[in-house]
Amino acid sequence: MDFELLLVIATFASGLIWLIDRLIFRPRRRADLAAEARQLGGGDIEGKSIKDHEPLLVDYAKSFFPILLVVLLIRSFLFEPFRIPSGSMMPTLLVGDFILVNKFDYGLRLPILNTKIVPIGEPQRGDVAVFRYPRQPEIDYIKRIIGLPGDTVRVDDQRLWVNGEEVSLETVGRFQGDLNQLHAGLALGLETLPGGNGPHYLLMDTQRRMGTGQWLVPEGHYFAMGDNRNYSNDSRFWGFVPESNLVGKAVMIWLHWNWQDGGFDAGRIGRAIDTIETESK
Repeated sequence: MDFELLLVIATFASGLIWLIDRLIFRPRRRADLAAEARQLGGGDIEGKSIKDHEPLLVDYAKSFFPILLVVLLIRSFLFEPFRIPSGSMMPTLLVGDFILVNKFDYGLRLPILNTKIVPIGEPQRGDVAVFRYPRQPEIDYIKRIIGLPGDTVRVDDQRLWVNGEEVSLETVGRFQGDLNQLHAGLALGLETLPGGNGPHYLLMDTQRRMGTGQWLVPEGHYFAMGDNRNYSNDSRFWGFVPESNLVGKAVMIWLHWNWQDGGFDAGRIGRAIDTIETESK
């Protein structure tokens, strides 16, 4: 089951149990204890005696509801954690990176429905964004925003144009690879998108052609590509990202652990994604 749906159900159920008990059953228990106390000639019916007669389910609901509500609010409207499962965003993000996604920057959305209720901002060219894969919305993808609504994006092998302007691309060395040396030795490029949020690194397999294509980004949509350009399933192959599919902007790595090779890298913890540094040789 989808975690977000499970969290909403658990929060709603625990809150409802607590509310029904507070409004209906707790007064009845109090009245029953008061009647029992009168029959026994008086006694303490407050505090502990009421608590002792509280059902275990209600006790759990009262304990977990505030925690679940806080987690739901933070996860739905502020930050949500994600794990990077593939190498399509190398060298910016490696397999095993755990990241935080800012859900506030792109507007507040209702959980589950993903309907925007408070428009705050829109993606900028160069943002690393998480979105629901258009062909399978239950799957989250992470890519870099290359084209904004109305942009014309052209790709010719390793070269990229946005609105007729060739994107600056400089080869700066060779990628040393991650902990298990995937993609080690690929060309390391430094790309600067026009009007973007600064230069970023990408990987290029010069022995593997990317093909040629040109796209006009429709209104309400975005064109997204991975930084590992020759090994990314992105807008070049399945089309545009609808605005309604946006989840948020990736902002920080809070942990790196790749259990496939037992790799823990403390040096990546706390890195801001828009200022990621990489190594070349």
